[in-house]
Amino acid sequence: MKLLLTTAAILLSASTAFASGHGNPGAHFIENWDTNGDAIVSLEEATERRADVFNAFDADSDDILNAEEYDQFDEARANDMKENGMGAGKGKNNPANGMAREYTDQDSNGQVSREEFIASVPDWFAQIDKNSDGVVTKDDFAKR
Repeated sequence: MKLLLTTAAILLSASTAFASGHGNPGAHFIENWDTNGDAIVSLEEATERRADVFNAFDADSDDILNAEEYDQFDEARANDMKENGMGAGKGKNNPANGMAREYTDQDSNGQVSREEFIASVPDWFAQIDKNSDGVVTKDDFAKR
């Protein structure tokens, strides 16, 4: 259960970092997705963390997030954003939407396989990497 809560917090930090217009945008994302502490999130780190998130919500360990598991995932993200005073990101280019079922369910069958969830990382990462330098830093969260 502790792993689930820790991983959920990591995941949810992605959503709240994008939705936040207050304080230091992206700092929470960098803190939670930067696995080696260099203040930079690489594609490899993002992929590793997404796998951790998937594992946390795949309750039956069948490598599929079924509708119920994804509903729990969505609920956890919504609760975290509400608890932290964040609004849900709107717009198709909002990187927070890269965690949405509609984005990750590539074959539109109502469930998300591990393969689908991980395969969506490069496009999601590219949306976050606003300056297209191949890494995500706090600069990628600055208003443009």
